Amino acid sequence: MMLKVLLVDDEINILKNLQAVVPWEELGVEIVGTAKNGEIALEIVREHSPDLILCDIRMPVMDGIEFLGALREFNTDAEVIMMTGYQDFSYVRSVIRYEVRDYILKPIDYEELAQTISRLADGIRELRAEQQVIQTEWRQMFSLAYEKVLYDLLIDVGGSGASKPFLKFHEVSGEDLTFAMLLVDVEEYSRKECIWDDKERKLWNFAIHNILLENLNSFEVPHSVLQVRSGEWCVLIERLPVETFDRDQCLEWGSKLREAVLKYLKLNIRVLLHPAPVKLEKLAKTYKSLQRSLHLGNAGTNGGAVLIPEKNRGQSDETVGLWDRIEEMVTGLKRCDRKKTEAALKELNESFKRLPESSFERVEPILHYICLHLLREMRAMDVIGRNEELNYWNQIDHSPGIRDTLGVINRLVDQSIDNVMKKKTSDVLMLSAKDYIERNLSSDLSIDMLADYLGISGSYFSLLFKQHFNETFVEYVTRQRMEMAKSLLALSDKSVTLVGQMVGYAERRYFTRVFSKYTGMLPSEYREKSHRPSNEVV
Repeated sequence: MMLKVLLVDDEINILKNLQAVVPWEELGVEIVGTAKNGEIALEIVREHSPDLILCDIRMPVMDGIEFLGALREFNTDAEVIMMTGYQDFSYVRSVIRYEVRDYILKPIDYEELAQTISRLADGIRELRAEQQVIQTEWRQMFSLAYEKVLYDLLIDVGGSGASKPFLKFHEVSGEDLTFAMLLVDVEEYSRKECIWDDKERKLWNFAIHNILLENLNSFEVPHSVLQVRSGEWCVLIERLPVETFDRDQCLEWGSKLREAVLKYLKLNIRVLLHPAPVKLEKLAKTYKSLQRSLHLGNAGTNGGAVLIPEKNRGQSDETVGLWDRIEEMVTGLKRCDRKKTEAALKELNESFKRLPESSFERVEPILHYICLHLLREMRAMDVIGRNEELNYWNQIDHSPGIRDTLGVINRLVDQSIDNVMKKKTSDVLMLSAKDYIERNLSSDLSIDMLADYLGISGSYFSLLFKQHFNETFVEYVTRQRMEMAKSLLALSDKSVTLVGQMVGYAERRYFTRVFSKYTGMLPSEYREKSHRPSNEVV
């Protein structure tokens, strides 16, 4: 990092010597100007913002003391070295309040001056590096807090209408802020998830999430990618004000996201765009509406790959009622509310008793979709295991009739209620922690951050975490990151530096050290080994 220096002295020979004798290039410092008095120096400071200033005290027009007073009114960062003769040392006391870093006596010892400049330059660079780290951490924490608020609003934490503090990127009121909303969903995800083990599921979700982020970053618009459940993301793009909403532009973005996932992962995703800007308080309602449109086939294309909801296409009161009952059951289970869940299930069964036989043919495929949606939600909540899920899939495949499918739903909800009620509060907290870590593996993670997210103390969180996972928080996060890094190194051609950043390590050197300790080999060695044919003799 090249630093900038300003030289201020009324003696022309001293200015020439300072420029010629001090090894500025070797010190990594560039001279941006010279001045013969404080008045000229102030003009140069305003134009170039030097990092370091060498200034004489006794000068005509504006002396060094006046210059320092005027300088500190608008610039408190520049480091200052005062140059003074022996007879001027009495002036030193009067400039202490202006935070002068050092003093050089005339006649100048240029070797001593070079050492002083080198020391100050190193200090400036260290401070800048620390500030950069702090700024990066702050931006990341702000982004995580912002997305946490959006996520809570999206899934309607605390119930409809619950008030939440609002953080935003722009200095605007919540009323002015609107979003373009896209729902991204992996085609046939439920069936794919059945054949993936937990490691494969995490890797696929992680890869899709990163491709979405990389492409959205290239659009250069404020955005958030919120993974609401496995295989499904809500993309929110800030649009300010409402008049700036460009539907065609949003459709183009959606198409590019779909094409990118298909190109790099050979995986088809469905992208559904809400056709109008969404206000903050409408996030949850609009998201649920998009889910309903996507899963009930109530969406048409724009002539391309992106789907758009069509309000009255194939929907009926029966369809809306069925979906509402399922949503009420899911909400009840998420809140461990047995009464609400059972009431919704009872209402679902009662609605089918009232349904005329003539409606069965129309409702049957809709009920099948709803059953798949419910199964996926239960899997995301970790209230049914892998073997149980496969068993339910078998039942769904062999339940062609409406009553059989309804029977599957009843058995699934009954079992889910029992499993949810058996979970302790600590289990629910740790499930939330696990989900949060999985969604934010590439970000900075800390005990305090997770504890704050769960609303408990850091010490209590650490205790629960160790009891639940049989390892400390740091051990668990490191293992998750290293396993993800191993998969990325083996299956992608991304650089070691980028892989490290994708799993939460900003510096390659630190990532390499942690990876080597975990695997016993360098990242590059692991990649080479994973690409080597299994029958190759080493």
